[in-house]
Amino acid sequence: MKTKSGQPFNALISAFVTLFKDSLAICTIFNDITRLKQAEEELNSARRRFDQIIDFLPEATFVIDNDGKVIVWNKAIEKLTGISKGDMIGRGDYEYSLPFYGERRKLLADLLLLPDKDSQAGKYYAYQRRNDVLDGKSYILKAGEKKVVYLWGTASQLLDATGNITGVIESIRDMTDRKQAQDALRQSETRYRTIIEQMEEGYFEIDLDGNFTFVNDAQIKILGYSRDELIGMNNRRYQEEASANDLDQIFRNVYKTGEPIKALDIGIIRKDGTKVFSEISVSLIKDAEGQPIGFRGISRDITDRKRAQEEKRNLMERLHRAEKMETLGQLAGGVAHDLNNVLGILSGYSELLLMELPEGQRARTRAEKILQSTEKGASIIQDLLTLARRGVTTEDVINLNIVVAGFLQTPVFEKLKGQHPRVTFRTDYQDELLNIKCSPVHLEKTVMNLVINAAESISGKGTVTIRTRNRHLDKPIRGHDEIREGDYTILTVSDTGTGIPAEHIEKIFEPFYTKKTMGRSGTGLGLAIVWGTVKDHNGYIDVQTKVGGGTAFTLYFPVTRDEIPAPLKQIPVKQYLGKGEAVLLIDDIAEQKDVATALLTKLGYNVHAVSSGEEAVEYLQGNKADIIVLDMIMAPGIDGLETYQRILEINPKQKAILVSGFSETDMVRKTQQLGAGAYVRKPYMLEKIGMAIRDELNR
Repeated sequence: MKTKSGQPFNALISAFVTLFKDSLAICTIFNDITRLKQAEEELNSARRRFDQIIDFLPEATFVIDNDGKVIVWNKAIEKLTGISKGDMIGRGDYEYSLPFYGERRKLLADLLLLPDKDSQAGKYYAYQRRNDVLDGKSYILKAGEKKVVYLWGTASQLLDATGNITGVIESIRDMTDRKQAQDALRQSETRYRTIIEQMEEGYFEIDLDGNFTFVNDAQIKILGYSRDELIGMNNRRYQEEASANDLDQIFRNVYKTGEPIKALDIGIIRKDGTKVFSEISVSLIKDAEGQPIGFRGISRDITDRKRAQEEKRNLMERLHRAEKMETLGQLAGGVAHDLNNVLGILSGYSELLLMELPEGQRARTRAEKILQSTEKGASIIQDLLTLARRGVTTEDVINLNIVVAGFLQTPVFEKLKGQHPRVTFRTDYQDELLNIKCSPVHLEKTVMNLVINAAESISGKGTVTIRTRNRHLDKPIRGHDEIREGDYTILTVSDTGTGIPAEHIEKIFEPFYTKKTMGRSGTGLGLAIVWGTVKDHNGYIDVQTKVGGGTAFTLYFPVTRDEIPAPLKQIPVKQYLGKGEAVLLIDDIAEQKDVATALLTKLGYNVHAVSSGEEAVEYLQGNKADIIVLDMIMAPGIDGLETYQRILEINPKQKAILVSGFSETDMVRKTQQLGAGAYVRKPYMLEKIGMAIRDELNR
C-alpha cells in the first residue's frame, strides 16, 4: 500500500461485518505495522549475519536453547560430526553425542542449565562463572560410524535483554590428532626414560649453570647421593677443584662448538668421602628454537680400571726397586765375601806380627792399628751381609720396647746427644706391646741408623721422636711398600728436620746413595741396612716426608704370640679363665679368626667361629651363644652394627664385646648403646680379650 504522497507502508487489515441502519455493512480497520515489519526484517538480517559469522568460525560451534534443542549449527560442526544443519536444527544435541553429552554434563555441571526433574522440574540453575574449559574423551556418531575423538571446548550462557537465560553457546575443537601425538610423545618419553634408567652407565642432565636437572639410578650409585639431593645440586660440589675446572672447560668447549666431547679420568668425591674416577661424554641440549639450554652426559665408573692401572704401575715400580736392591745385594754379598777373605789375611798376619813383636816397639803399635782397622772393616762387611740379606742368622722372641731402651743406654747414643746438643730426643712407648721375632743385634743397629739420620737432618733446634705401637690392618696400605693386612708391632722414628725432596725419596734405600758429607757421617749404607734388616724380618717400611716439615720412618714387624723367656707382670690367667661358655666369634679375616679361636679355646671357652655377619645371624637362628665377639669392620657384607641389630631381633638380651683394628668410632658407640659391652682394639691379646669376655659374662 501507498500513502497519499506515494510512500509505501505496511498495514495490518482487520475486517468485520456490522449492522448499520438496519442493514449489513463491512468495516475495515487499517493498522500501520511498518515499524514492526522493519524491525522483523532487521532481526532476520541480524540472524543471517550471526549465522554467517558462526559459519565462518573455524571452531565447531552450536547453540542450544533451554530445552536442549539445537538452534544454531555451523559448518565446522557439520564437518566434525557429519550431520547437516537441516538434520540438527530443532533436535536435541544428545541425539548425536549421547555418551559425550552425559560426560559433558558431569564436567560442566555448574555451568550448563541442568533441570532437577525430581524436585524442581522446569527450574534451572546457572553457573556463576561465564566460561569454563572442557577437556575429555567422547563418542560422536559420524555418518553412522562410532568414532573416539578428543575434544577441547568452551561454553557460555546466552542471556536476553532482561538477563534471563535463553540457552548455551558452545565451541569445540577436535584435538584427536594432538592428543594422539601427545600420547605418542609420552610413550616415547616413557620408553626413553626406561632405557635411560636401565643403562649400566650413569646418565645426567644439567642446566647451563651446572645444576642437575635429571639423573638415572646408575649416576646416583656412582655419586653416592640420593636423587632428591642431586636434583638442583651443582656438579662442582662433588669434585676436587682441579677436576671441577677441567670439567668446566669441557662444558665451555661443548657450548662453543656444539660438538660432543669425551673426557677421561674425572675425579669424583662421593658423599661418603671416597674418591672414584669417571669417564664422561658430554653433549649439548637445545630447545625447539635451537638455543642451548643445558648439557647431557654419559658417565662410566672407571675406578676399578684406574686402580688396576695404578696398582700395576706401583707393582712395576716395587718390582723394579726389588730387582735393583736384589742386584745390589748380590753385588754387596760378593764384595763382602771377597773383602772378608782379604781382611782375614790382614787380620791373621797382624796377630802374627803382634805375637813376634815385643812390647814397646814402634812397629808393634803400627801392627795394633792395622788389627783395629781390620775389625772396623769386619763391621762394614757385616753391614754388607745385612744388605745382601744374609746377615740375620738368629731370631729371638723380644719386645721392641726393650730394644729401643737398650739402644738409648749405649755409648753411641750418648755420643750422638753430645754432637747434637740442640736436638731433643723423645720416646713414646705403648704399654703391652706385642712381641716380635727378631735378631736383637740387627734391630738395635736399625734403630741406631734411623735415630742418627733423624738427628743429622736437623740443622739447629729440633726434636727426634721414637714411638712404638701395636697395629692391626684390616686392609693393605700402599706406600713405599704395600703393607698387607695383619697384626704388627711398629717402630716410628720421626724428626722435625729438613725433609726429603721428591726426587730423592725413591733412592734413599739404595746402597752408597747419600746426601751426607763423605767421610764425615757414615758410609752411605745406613738406610740400605735398615731396608735389608726389615726385609729379613718379613716386615715393611713406610716413609712420610715433607720438605721443610720433617720425616717419619715407620717399620712394620709381624707380631708373634710366643712369649719371651723373661716373664712379664700379668694378671693371673685364672682370673679370666672360661667355664665352658659358648662363644660365637665373628671375624672376616681367616688368620685373625684362627688366632682368636686358639686364644679363647686355651682359656676354656667353647668357640664357634664364622666369617661374616650374615653367617652369624644364620647360626644364631638355630643355636645359642653365651657371648659373641664381634668384629666391627667386615667386607664385603654387613658391618658389626647391622649384625648386632639383626642379632637383637633374634635374642634381645644377647651379650657381646666388640673388636676392631681402628680407634673407637661412632659405629662402636652406637653398638654399645644397643647393649654391647666393652670395646677391645685389635690385635687379639690373651689378657685383654680374656678379661673383656669375663667381665661381660659377669655383668
